[in-house]
Amino acid sequence: MTNQTLAERDTPLTAGDPAPDFTLPDQDRVEWSLREQLSKGDVVLCFYPFSFTGICGTEMKCISSEMQRWQDQGAQVVGVSCDSFAVQRAWADQAGFTHTLLSDLHRHVCKAYGLYWPEMNVASRGTVIVTRSDAGEPVVRWSQAREVGNAMDFDQVLAKLA
Repeated sequence: MTNQTLAERDTPLTAGDPAPDFTLPDQDRVEWSLREQLSKGDVVLCFYPFSFTGICGTEMKCISSEMQRWQDQGAQVVGVSCDSFAVQRAWADQAGFTHTLLSDLHRHVCKAYGLYWPEMNVASRGTVIVTRSDAGEPVVRWSQAREVGNAMDFDQVLAKLA
């Protein structure tokens, strides 16, 4: 994986910014590539701080339970945290999540997207819709950084996909 070459940002990416391409392991230790997944449609990256916690669990459960709505918009939704693939697998199994959870164990991706919480050394809470530019490159379509205690507004994100 080449994520260590990603440039760190102090502020979150915004619409129109190039989206850093990356590859991370999912909860099954399968490499997941942003560029590859974008060939199938838009990708919604849902960054969250901690598995097995309240708001993070609520967000991920809503993503799984509303997966058809996301797919109807032509989007794939993935969770991204700094937890290990093993923690992601255990959490997905326990909670019944059906969507992909990515492990940014080395924090390269959350830092490159400007969604890093340095005091806790984890991803902060935020959502980024990535699409392909006319030239086929990953680009941010929409993004939102939120305070750690504020969950995603799913209807708002879905509206941005329409």
